[in-house]
Amino acid sequence: MSARPARTFAVALLAALLGALLPATAAQAADRVVQGGRLDWGIKSSFQSYVTGPIAKGGFKLKSGAATVGGSLFRFHSAAGSYDPDSGEFSASFSGGVTFQGHQKPDGTNELDMTVSRPTVKISGGRGTLYVDVSSKAKDSGSVTNQSQVAFASLGLGGIDMKGGGTPIALSNVPATLTEQGAKAFAGYYAAGAQLDPVSLSADVKAPAADPARPAASAGPQPSTSAETPRTAGAFTDAAVDWGVRRTFREYVTGSIGQGGWTLAEGAQDGGALFRFPQGKGAYDGQKGTLDAAFAGSVQFTGAHLDLKLGKVSVKVENGKGVLSADVTTAAAETKPAVALVEFDAKGLKAEGGLVTLAEAPATLTEGGSQAFNSMYKAGTEMDPVSLAVALDATAKLPALPDLGSTDAPAAAPSTPAPAPAPAARAEESSNTGLYAALAVALLVLAGGAAFLVVRRRRTAAAEAAPADAQ
Repeated sequence: MSARPARTFAVALLAALLGALLPATAAQAADRVVQGGRLDWGIKSSFQSYVTGPIAKGGFKLKSGAATVGGSLFRFHSAAGSYDPDSGEFSASFSGGVTFQGHQKPDGTNELDMTVSRPTVKISGGRGTLYVDVSSKAKDSGSVTNQSQVAFASLGLGGIDMKGGGTPIALSNVPATLTEQGAKAFAGYYAAGAQLDPVSLSADVKAPAADPARPAASAGPQPSTSAETPRTAGAFTDAAVDWGVRRTFREYVTGSIGQGGWTLAEGAQDGGALFRFPQGKGAYDGQKGTLDAAFAGSVQFTGAHLDLKLGKVSVKVENGKGVLSADVTTAAAETKPAVALVEFDAKGLKAEGGLVTLAEAPATLTEGGSQAFNSMYKAGTEMDPVSLAVALDATAKLPALPDLGSTDAPAAAPSTPAPAPAPAARAEESSNTGLYAALAVALLVLAGGAAFLVVRRRRTAAAEAAPADAQ
């Protein structure tokens, strides 16, 4: 065996292993991106009971895609932030909000009126803080304040090691204590140091984005947006309507009485607190403010003594008022076509660029809707709000559905806070350990090859120096 092939093989093997190792260690050192997930938090259960009880005689409303889960938890969605597995630093902001109202006055306003939204969890150096946006009416003066990202609660992270976590990052029932700033934002209902409901979250963690210094591959010539494909006057390219039917109805269906659930079909999507009916087709007139659209998808609710299917959803808007209709199929397999289910306020329908939207318009049940629900609710009952999005051209993108993450959220049963997922961290370490071991083997191969070459050269030189008759 000649010296050159052995040396070439060893060097090539070493270079290949170094090439595989260095990008992996660089990626591990960089911050991960938090994208997708949910946070479950009841804020304070006793406060919920007070608001909905016989004294305040109030209730709560969900906003921006927030949902309810379990007995008294609110689910916030679409986590976005960053995570550093080396230091354990974690930051994630969640979407959604909840408004509490009570003590209604004769003029229809409420003495108690508070909205908590956009919770953000930040963890660094073994300490954790929960920030929220708060709009509240002071308990005594009635003055309204709006504050963004108030340090609302301190989080008890005793025994939780945030370093080396994998995906998802999951924390269960982390104790939360009201801060001084939080007490002020809470309109004076509780003092600093009060125990709030524990916080549970699950957030997906993704590898960092590609190096921005490295130019992206060319996608080739891009189509011009100045010349649109000819289409029928008033037609649009895509549309969707979001509607959760009614929160308490969903809770009834899945609760101890209904003992059921729902099934989506024909393209309908579940956004946690709402259903999306997509692929809208129809016509929109911006000057007149009219919309006539039909959507794909269906939802069927089933349970004890319950079988109700809503399909072929359609929406009509005219003169600032909207009507959402659907084909209604009951347990008797009888289908009533195009039943007007709810009426909603459509004065907020607006166009910006190529997108027409209406966000969370208040909706009330019609007489036909009441019959569809077997008179469970009377006509005029407040139902879940209606949201619309219409893409007038191919460049407009419909709003994304709430992103609840890749896995179910941790159970909400009271327990000691669970540590960060160390097994996932060990799995990452073990993969790098394998690379280091392979690198060590390569070094041994290289060293052994070099030693072999030295010995071989010495023997060759000795043989060439020996007398011919001794060979």
